[in-house]
Amino acid sequence: MYGLEFTIGFIGNLVVILGYIFCLPAWKSTNVYLFNLSVSDLIFLCTLPELSYNYAHNLKKFNSALCVVNRYILHVNLYSSILFMMWVSVDRFLLLCHPQREHILLTLKAALCITILNWIWVNAQITPLIIFIIQDLEQNGWTVCRDFASLGVAKVTLIYSIVLTITGYVMPLGALFLSSQRMVSVLVKREEVLGTSFQRPVRIVRVAAIMFLVLYTPIHIMRNVRLASRLSELNLSKCTVDYINAAYIVTRPIGFAHSAINPVFYFLMTDSFKEALHDKWRQLKRMIMTAS
Repeated sequence: MYGLEFTIGFIGNLVVILGYIFCLPAWKSTNVYLFNLSVSDLIFLCTLPELSYNYAHNLKKFNSALCVVNRYILHVNLYSSILFMMWVSVDRFLLLCHPQREHILLTLKAALCITILNWIWVNAQITPLIIFIIQDLEQNGWTVCRDFASLGVAKVTLIYSIVLTITGYVMPLGALFLSSQRMVSVLVKREEVLGTSFQRPVRIVRVAAIMFLVLYTPIHIMRNVRLASRLSELNLSKCTVDYINAAYIVTRPIGFAHSAINPVFYFLMTDSFKEALHDKWRQLKRMIMTAS
């Protein structure tokens, strides 16, 4: 699954990044969020080939530096993605209420400030995880690179995981659903008044929120269940613990599938981006035909 996500996602996100850099003449607040989302996805996807190779060959020993960097990028991407998509949804809702971009949050400067704060917030959330990873590497002689749910003292890691789940997933998802629902409500009312169909933007907004709900919920539930299964107080059998761990392993690539799916939203949410890509493609075709 990681190999498939890399193959699909790398091409899609690379096209988006190059399109934003070379094809988009004027950036707006939404473009800032989507560009950062695409950069985050592309960097994460570049870590998957090595991860896939190690898993395919059952290699548990990683280079210690690569272990820390890999886990850092993986989780920063996980929580930055939903934050940036949340701000895209908020931006779309505010644009409906202020079509002339009169709201301060719709300005390019505000989007840049929000982006910087987003990165600072996500890094602050992930810092304890990096500490846990380094401590675990020290304990096993800097050889075994364990996943999140296998780190440290189970009770301590579980508390951190629950806090991270609430602040990094539940709260942004709630904000995403709230802004999406408000947007849907506004669009439905406008459709009733103007008689114009707004089904396309309504579907896009709903699908974005549902995507994170479907992909992120299993990995967060199973991560916490996996950590809880390590608690000595529960006294679970080894067979039960192995089944829980297996289910957690399956949810991880499902959770990170968003990196391969996100490029779809870049094309659907911004018409100017699609038009700029089409114009650039037509220019390239003309140049090729002229040269030939």
